[in-house]
Amino acid sequence: METGNRGTGLRRLAGTGRTRTAVLAAAGTAAAAAVVGLAVPAGAAQVTARPAAVSGTQHFQMMNTSTSQTTINNPLLAWGVITSAGVDHQNANGTDTFHLSGGTFLVKHTTKKGTQDQSFNPKTCLFMYSEKGTFKLGSGSGKYKGISGSGTYALSVIGIGPKLKNGTCNPSQTARALGQQQEIQAVGKIKLP
Repeated sequence: METGNRGTGLRRLAGTGRTRTAVLAAAGTAAAAAVVGLAVPAGAAQVTARPAAVSGTQHFQMMNTSTSQTTINNPLLAWGVITSAGVDHQNANGTDTFHLSGGTFLVKHTTKKGTQDQSFNPKTCLFMYSEKGTFKLGSGSGKYKGISGSGTYALSVIGIGPKLKNGTCNPSQTARALGQQQEIQAVGKIKLP
């Protein structure tokens, strides 16, 4: 009989423990709900923290195979602080507009004196041109608003010019090339607020 009483006592204590645990859990849930209710009043939007400014190394690469002399949109890849594909729109006065996912920004570039090199083979019509310079970023829109930074670039162009009716190479630099490849690689430090 004692064995039976012990079993009944254990069952009663176990039942009491479960009941006590259930009551404590319900009280904890109610307290948590009250705290959440105080933290965000009904109808108020939750405030999200603005991300901190990001800065670091940035790479840009543009390539083009167009032989047109008009304003060109070059395919653009960016990686580093910004990783995106887009378009480099060439403007006048040594500026370009980079169009990337989420916005745009201006790139002002200046050729470094003494870095320009060009050659033209009058027998094969092969021409080459290269230059180096610096760039500065600014006037951002969209998610690039407030962008700043600067760096260096290297431009390389190679192509084959047209021939005249007499079979000689056309020496005019404004003549449309039969084919050309242009590559610009740029690297620098940028900051996004």
